Amino acid sequence: MALEPGGASGSSAVQCPVCASDFGVLDINAHLDVCLLSGGQTGQSSAQDDTRTESEPPCKKVRVSVESGRAETKASPAPAFSMFHRTKHVPPSSSPQQPHPAVTRAADPGSATTETPAPSTPFLSIRSLLASGKPLAEALRPRSLDEYFGQSRVLGEKSPLRSLLQTHDVPSLILWGPPGCGKTTLAHIIANNSKKKLTARFVTLSATSTSTNEVREVIKQAQNELRLCKRKTILFIDEIHRFNKLQQDTFLPHVECGTITLIGATTENPSFQVNAALLSRCTVLVLERLSVESMGAVLRRAVSALGLSVLREQETDKQNGNMGSAAQHAESEPKVYIEQKALDTIAHLCDGDARAALNGLQMTIQAQISAANLVRSGEDGKTKNILVQEEHVKEGLQRSHILYDKAGEEHYNCISALHKSMRGSHENAALYWLGRMLEGGEDPLYVARRLVRFASEDVGLADPSALSQAVSAFQACHFIGMPECEVILAQCVVYLARAPKSVEVYKAYDNVKICLRSHKGPLPPVPLHLRNAPTRLMKELGYAKGYKYNPAFRDPVEQDYLPEELKGVDFFTWKPSSP
Repeated sequence: MALEPGGASGSSAVQCPVCASDFGVLDINAHLDVCLLSGGQTGQSSAQDDTRTESEPPCKKVRVSVESGRAETKASPAPAFSMFHRTKHVPPSSSPQQPHPAVTRAADPGSATTETPAPSTPFLSIRSLLASGKPLAEALRPRSLDEYFGQSRVLGEKSPLRSLLQTHDVPSLILWGPPGCGKTTLAHIIANNSKKKLTARFVTLSATSTSTNEVREVIKQAQNELRLCKRKTILFIDEIHRFNKLQQDTFLPHVECGTITLIGATTENPSFQVNAALLSRCTVLVLERLSVESMGAVLRRAVSALGLSVLREQETDKQNGNMGSAAQHAESEPKVYIEQKALDTIAHLCDGDARAALNGLQMTIQAQISAANLVRSGEDGKTKNILVQEEHVKEGLQRSHILYDKAGEEHYNCISALHKSMRGSHENAALYWLGRMLEGGEDPLYVARRLVRFASEDVGLADPSALSQAVSAFQACHFIGMPECEVILAQCVVYLARAPKSVEVYKAYDNVKICLRSHKGPLPPVPLHLRNAPTRLMKELGYAKGYKYNPAFRDPVEQDYLPEELKGVDFFTWKPSSP
């Protein structure tokens, strides 16, 4: 067997696991010492290329770009033992001709790609929008606080939290807010800032698919990172309320000592869903549902990124008349216009959810372009301009449900609003909150049970028939169900809202409970004359002795019905004594 280049004596050849070159047995170790440090470029000389067999893969060749004059390497999978490769920084090209995509990547042989700074708002053509397969909300996710809209109360220009984020001194946070308000986006902004400044390592997990062992492994890596590299780890847990109390306890000592900075996102009230010990170690950041004005800013940014032309009301009719005259060649891309009214409609229909707004805009545009392509293929093959109108948005964003969580905080918020509206005799507000619950999918029997309670608690003796009305409404809802029973509940709600109110029974019974719970020592016995005496022994003991049977007397009967300790107490006017 012939000796390989760079080799000496050796009866057999050994292939280098890094550069795939063949060397003698005695020379392979010396070659590896050099090859691992040089990134696998050693030993790939032209002489070696000539001695390769046909079955071996060819070496990577350096291709010189004619336009830029720079040496570029064709992207390829990383070779074996890529863990030994060092990522080399490739400076941005000095060539004036820069491509326009959001991120320009320069390939480095055997290493990860390096990102160059991108424009704050990336430009997405309509063609790339249709071909990417990525939701528009994800493609246009803000990368800095300047692009982050709608949370000025907690992240305004002069807010303390914004200053902390800008100085990369990120505290442990619990982000609480409705879907689409920017919880995950804020976490990504923190991640981008940390990556740029190399101040922290960022790890993302989802509580819906992560086990406790995986969390422990991430924490172990964070401990090693802090010990070896003096770099903290920011751990983002999406849907943190999905972790049970035991799983949440895993974070406690590591958040306490600063091994990790925890950022948890949740749509549920953290007071109920997150451990109190963990809450005390984090700052709860309450994010609100985006306003219509903030949603308009989000949509304007999307329209600018997509290169759409926005038409005002007076411009729409003129554009409609020019739609046919703007025909282009079949291979060219159509120009897309959108009415300002259509954007306003999206901002109002999305219920403060930026994700729903952007994805709804994408779906509407895709539907209109697809429809235009079908018409073009059936007619003269010409591409005409496309106008997205308000009715197109309404068709694509038909809201078949209302944001309402039957098992979460919104469930209790709405029933509380209904109860207090009826108590305040505001029938319009009571009907509104009833509608919010029923249209959101609430169980009508749950509402009916609360109405029965209200009939005694708030109406009480001021209108004793209110209880009969509420019980009848409950039975009717049980008989016929939704949606037919909704008008029955509405009738009962209006009746209770208009009825006179009296809470004297409710307060009197509440005083009885306070009296019983605050009593010290054994409870007073039942007076003997009030006790029943079904046996001879009980009669001999004095049970029922002296009891006056009220129907046997024509005049009112004077006798005591309360224990001796409570003689003369009126629970309707009684005030508990201070402890």
